[in-house]
Amino acid sequence: MEDDAEIYDGIRAQFPLSFGKQSKSQTPLEVIHNATRRSTVSAASDAANSELGMKPSTSNSDGKNNVFPSLSSSSKAWLESVRKPNPKVKIGGNLDGGRNQGRLIGPPRPVVDESGSVMGHHNPPQGSYADDGTEIGPPRPPPGVSVEDGDDDDGVEIGPPRPPQDGDAADDDDDDDDDEPMVGPPRPPPSGQIESDSDDDVDEEDMDDVFRVPMSNEIVLKGHTKVVSALAVDHSGSRVLSGSYDYTVRMYDFQGMNARLQSFRQLEPFEGHQIRGLSWSPTSDRFLCVTGSAQAKIYDRDGLTLGEFVKGDMYIRDLKNTKGHISGLTCGEWHPKTKETILTSSEDGSIRIWDVNDFKSQKQVMKPKLSRPGRVPVTTCTWNREGKILAGGVGDGSIQIWNIKAGWGSRPDIYVGSGHTDDITGLKFSSDDLILLSRSFDGSLKVWDLRKMKEALQVFDGLPNHYAQTNIAFSPDEQLVLTGTSVEKGSTTGGLLCFYDRRKLELAGRVGISPTFSVVQCAWHPRLNQILATAGHKHEGGTHILYDPNISERGALVCVARAPRKHSVDDFHAEPVIHNPHALPLFRDNPSRKRQREKMLKDPLKSHKPELPITGPGHGGRVGSTKGSLLTQYLLKQGGLIKETWMEEDPREAILKYADVAAKDPKFIAPAYAQTQPETVFAKSDSDDEK
Repeated sequence: MEDDAEIYDGIRAQFPLSFGKQSKSQTPLEVIHNATRRSTVSAASDAANSELGMKPSTSNSDGKNNVFPSLSSSSKAWLESVRKPNPKVKIGGNLDGGRNQGRLIGPPRPVVDESGSVMGHHNPPQGSYADDGTEIGPPRPPPGVSVEDGDDDDGVEIGPPRPPQDGDAADDDDDDDDDEPMVGPPRPPPSGQIESDSDDDVDEEDMDDVFRVPMSNEIVLKGHTKVVSALAVDHSGSRVLSGSYDYTVRMYDFQGMNARLQSFRQLEPFEGHQIRGLSWSPTSDRFLCVTGSAQAKIYDRDGLTLGEFVKGDMYIRDLKNTKGHISGLTCGEWHPKTKETILTSSEDGSIRIWDVNDFKSQKQVMKPKLSRPGRVPVTTCTWNREGKILAGGVGDGSIQIWNIKAGWGSRPDIYVGSGHTDDITGLKFSSDDLILLSRSFDGSLKVWDLRKMKEALQVFDGLPNHYAQTNIAFSPDEQLVLTGTSVEKGSTTGGLLCFYDRRKLELAGRVGISPTFSVVQCAWHPRLNQILATAGHKHEGGTHILYDPNISERGALVCVARAPRKHSVDDFHAEPVIHNPHALPLFRDNPSRKRQREKMLKDPLKSHKPELPITGPGHGGRVGSTKGSLLTQYLLKQGGLIKETWMEEDPREAILKYADVAAKDPKFIAPAYAQTQPETVFAKSDSDDEK
């Protein structure tokens, strides 16, 4: 036996370890990501897309382009202007809204070193092009110039012929060719051909400043039945929380989720209360859940309840003397540095700072400054990056800021009374504490300079907002500001994700998320380099994740590439046959009280139902009538009007007329006295009147 084992091991060693094993067929990642690729959503025609370096828009069965979303008049005018591109301006990969032509929105071109090879990748052959039409190989010689190889002047041009440029001599002879669209994206001219015109000069900083916006692919995390109003992503980017108006919180794990994109846990913090805010702790081991109730809840990373904060006494007028909020919460955030401190705002008009280790009392209560007496709700609140400054948006449109320092009180350090004309839905500090962003129901996004808060630095209008949780977010480098828009009634434009350049304070671009859903919350995760946007309406909601396989990491890339497990024979479950044990009357349960009452009402004895009138001949002492049910009606119809004569008759005479009948045939009293008193003896009257 030992010899046989040695012989087998010697033979087995001659074959590779994978011999005899069937390798699983794996789908290439390129095919997987092509299935999630977004259609061109910001172009009006394929011609404009090709001139801007974008892929042509998809077509439906009718052959019409799916133009989404609808462009405004200013955007259409801009598209007409870029049909003849300016060679001095670098045009990026996607449409940038028509106001920032010098910036690239989308995946950047690969970096090429001095030798002509792409840095970080293998050196592609000369004349290679990327998916968006960008040439990624070594620089090609200009048209008409031959490539010399050693001493041979063969004049052979390597690669496909280049399209004619604006400055070629071939175009000078034919004026009709100027109107033809250029094939592929326009290449930037050499540095020596840029003229030194003061109006058209482009700075080198603008040429090199590239926006890396991941939006070539998209997946949707579904499961909610109403609009998704809250969003939170942990700092590592592995778990996503989404809260909705359907009163539930869903937890998604990128590492354990497959291509079906299903949540691994569903929570309902308070029955009948909408989810209004979610926030992770700095260590991502717990998260805060804010609902429409007056009590916030703390959960651990797996969704188990750790505790809820106490509710205040609603009969105490001074909010500082209560132990908690007395009305529904509106917003809440975890402290960015301290894992034991959270911040909440409420409709009762107060902002409270809590200690997570003590759920029965708060650390600090702040009452905002009000322009009119009464209780005005605090609609939103936020920390700055270091957690030393907090801001709150009040229902009267004011913005109030507190500096957390020793001995600080409830009075705000900065008060802006005319911040907005309507409720404020979102506030956001920049990391350098120089800029404050505010979003409101009045359809505007305002940029404030914290060093000069008397007047807004810039106001962006035309951003419809119908949800109290619409927020603002920064890009990881804080060069872009993004916010969502709501769908207006009768509008052809769906929910958009708008990007604004922080340095130039102008619109950088718009991205269509859905033609029917409103975009509520958005976030740009710095580690994943992916954009998350929550959307939905009163019937459905979801979380849209925009990513790019070239510049994004983990997150959506992990779960999309993981195929769901195939069903095996062990997964088969036969439908059970249910035999009703209460089919026989012997085993039936007692009927419900409702059925018992209905049965009693049908029984005339148990329901004490009055007797119905007799419609036919009378019987049993009851008078019947065919056309009437009352005795009076019967008498009147049978004998006519009966005259009552007993009221006019003398009572004495009425009694004495029966005297003879009573004497001859006594029935009641007279027979009883027939033997003892045969003759009736009447008492003698003492009255003088009867003498």
